[in-house]
Amino acid sequence: MLGNFTYCNPTKLYFGKDALNGLNEELPKYGKNVLLVYGGGSIKKNGIYDKVVAILKANGKNIYEDGGVMPNPTSEKLKDGVARAKAANADLILAVGGGSVCDYAKAVSVSVNCNDDAWEKYFIRFDDVACDIVPVGCVLTMVGTGSEMNGGSVITNHAQKLKVGHVFGENVFPKFSILNPEFTFTLPKYQMVSGIYDIMSHILEQYFSGNDDNTSDYLMEGLLRSLIHSADIAVNDPTDYEARSNIMWIATWALNTLVAKGKTTDWMVHMLGQSVGAHTDATHGMTLAAVSLPYYRYIMPYGVVKFARYAVNVWGVNADGKSATAVAEEGLTAMEAWMKKIGLVMNLTDLGATQDMLDGMVKSTFVKDGGYKVLNENEIRQILKASF
Repeated sequence: MLGNFTYCNPTKLYFGKDALNGLNEELPKYGKNVLLVYGGGSIKKNGIYDKVVAILKANGKNIYEDGGVMPNPTSEKLKDGVARAKAANADLILAVGGGSVCDYAKAVSVSVNCNDDAWEKYFIRFDDVACDIVPVGCVLTMVGTGSEMNGGSVITNHAQKLKVGHVFGENVFPKFSILNPEFTFTLPKYQMVSGIYDIMSHILEQYFSGNDDNTSDYLMEGLLRSLIHSADIAVNDPTDYEARSNIMWIATWALNTLVAKGKTTDWMVHMLGQSVGAHTDATHGMTLAAVSLPYYRYIMPYGVVKFARYAVNVWGVNADGKSATAVAEEGLTAMEAWMKKIGLVMNLTDLGATQDMLDGMVKSTFVKDGGYKVLNENEIRQILKASF
């Protein structure tokens, strides 16, 4: 049964080969000072930086730069970004990059006018935003996180061995996002595949949760089938526009809060994966891939009917004459084979995790209660051990 909910998503999207022209429509809405946020510099090599800067200059903007945003943005980098935004008196933060850059930009936006320590306030206490924020716009160059159309922000604190996400309210959503699939073509295959699994995990963590058999479940099954189909094409031809555009669009809908409506949502795969990431700094989507199957095989008996439906409706398993458990197991086996085929990392050892990290990873794992089974510490340890 669908529960009560309110839905609002204020982000305006510009999608397609000419999407960057949307900047000319959006920039006049904001003041003169733009903080241009980006990652390790790939946008300077592939020409996206020059295109964005040209449009900013044509619109008479003062450009201040904040480069070097790492794949897992840190609390130290957040402090640096806040200082840069203050020095620029930024009227707009323009994030050009993947989900980590967008996440970081949102964290900076809510921290510029915050009188408290931003890490403690937002990522330890999970307080609401009570100060004025600096608006954020995004130009996406990697897909997976859905950060271009939600309020999520994930920050890592290496000293505390924590990687924590805060889902901010709709006032923190990007005001606009530019989605040109061609901007993702130069992404290394490892990063592309990692992003594909991040998308899948977002969908599954909302699908395998309470309030089953509602409209959201049917939407998610369609998204999953489309993702699998397009991923198979993109792995063989990363410049296939149709496949990459479908993947980009699926990523947005996977986590723009729509399919979560009517669902309790699980998110334990993310909690496990983020704990691994806090200790290894491994690529986010790969940490999710490494822990997913041990987790799903552990909780499957508690949601076996839904896992069987997943096997049939997503992976095409024939259920005739089989028990729900047998069908569910066959579905997870099909999922595992596909994950290996597209080149995902399937264990923590290959991500640099060692057994002596296990105790710390267990302690760093936040427990959620929206899935079929609320895990205790021993169960978290068991799942992580099975992921090595």
